[in-house]
Amino acid sequence: MSTALSAAAAGFGTGLSLIVAIGAQNAFVLRQGIRRDAVLAVVGICALSDAALITLGVAGVGAVVVAWPGALTAVGWIGGAFLICYGLVAARRVVRPAGVLSADGEAAGSARRAVLTCLAMTWLNPHVYLDTVFLLGSIAADRGELRWTFGLGAVLASLCWFAALGFGARLLSRVLNRPTAWRVLDGLVAATMLVLGVSLVAGS
Repeated sequence: MSTALSAAAAGFGTGLSLIVAIGAQNAFVLRQGIRRDAVLAVVGICALSDAALITLGVAGVGAVVVAWPGALTAVGWIGGAFLICYGLVAARRVVRPAGVLSADGEAAGSARRAVLTCLAMTWLNPHVYLDTVFLLGSIAADRGELRWTFGLGAVLASLCWFAALGFGARLLSRVLNRPTAWRVLDGLVAATMLVLGVSLVAGS
């Protein structure tokens, strides 16, 4: 039981670290939350989409590793390199922040437009596939029989993050308007990604 909980906790932490990295999708959810515009629909789309993609990654990469054990080494090197690059990009944002997110002056739009925009940002974003299908799938494969427990933890992390981002954005709007808040967040993301990347390469 403790091993399963450890795998689930690792999946939750890894999934959260990947999802928290600020991108187009998170920025959109944050703005929708601040504006209180179709928040439930947007959060639901993001969480369910991540669940489907994480499941695909855990199943697909796991099957490849079973058929060809050498794939784990290759995936470890490629995934680790990507994580390190991801961490360096986040670290660069700490030194040179891109600015803050603001919804001032924007009027709430239709729920249909919000849903279509959210779907496009989720399914047409190549980084989503890299994060959920490839990276989480490759890290989960290293867990062997516990890869589905790891995947479940990642799914829960996605649900918690998007729910907190969408429904809590209004409460955090004053804090999120400060550049320092984003620099701290990016700093945490950078540290986590670099540690994960180095450990993945070292273990390959």
